Amino acid sequence: MKLLVTGAAGFIGSNFVRHLLATSDDEVVILDALTYAGHESTMVDLRQSTRVRFVHGDVCDRDTVQAALTDCQAVVHFAAETHVDRSLVGPDAFIATNCGGTNVLCDQARRQEIERFVHVSTDEVYGSVPQGSSVETDRLDPRSPYSASKAASDLIALSYFSSYGLPVRVTRSSNNFGPFQHPEKLVPLFTTNLLAGRTVPVYGTGDNVRDWCPVADNCRAIDVVLRHGADGEVYNIGAGYELTNLEMTRRLLALCGRDEHAIEHVADRLGHDLRYSVDSSKVQALGWSGPGDLDEALEATVGWYRDRRDWWEPLREAS
Repeated sequence: MKLLVTGAAGFIGSNFVRHLLATSDDEVVILDALTYAGHESTMVDLRQSTRVRFVHGDVCDRDTVQAALTDCQAVVHFAAETHVDRSLVGPDAFIATNCGGTNVLCDQARRQEIERFVHVSTDEVYGSVPQGSSVETDRLDPRSPYSASKAASDLIALSYFSSYGLPVRVTRSSNNFGPFQHPEKLVPLFTTNLLAGRTVPVYGTGDNVRDWCPVADNCRAIDVVLRHGADGEVYNIGAGYELTNLEMTRRLLALCGRDEHAIEHVADRLGHDLRYSVDSSKVQALGWSGPGDLDEALEATVGWYRDRRDWWEPLREAS
């Protein structure tokens, strides 16, 4: 199968392409605009493969998308603006890329009769979940420009299934962590700060709860949805590893050999959701075996950042 994978110069997308290269004989076209979160350095190993072709372009550009889709049978759509804090100070780019780009990609995909289309989303579209876990039919209640743009893009993609029969499947995953994640997100930001001898900024009391999913496990789940999912359906992907931000911080302190003097509590984020949690039974029923060990994945992630200063130090300086 030949796939178009958008946003694969970024974190989850690049890891997904690595997963495909290791587990299949698929060919991959990467489409990425190389914004601040997408880098050539993230794709060095990918572009060495004869099964990968890179197209530098924007998902909002119809001509570029049309050309990139040539001879593809499937699309996995990761390309998006993703950082909540950035969306609070500059929401326009999030609406343009996440909504407009998804619309362009879906429209071109249906015109070129793509056989499978996976739209990758987030658990943040459900909003804060005080108790229990969100299921796929729950009401969407996004509370930041980022999560609102992702909720809208989910509905745009699903509308193409209802209106045109585009074979769309949507995944909504919990917080990912792992190699090649831009050092603005919690795990890589705190890890690189601690390795550099700096403090780590914990929002408010640090009591906000997230479900932490190793990126490799999310990639396996997305692949299951790509190959076995039903058109027009949504699939939650959560690891079940719920930790407060302060609990996660303490685990990173231990792995980096630092103590709690490195914690700096800062003003809370605007509209900061208290807790996210999703029920993953639907994707498990498709054949996803669930996540590996959290502590092993965290230790491996910290080890990767310890060994790959050549990758993250230039990104920190640029930011």
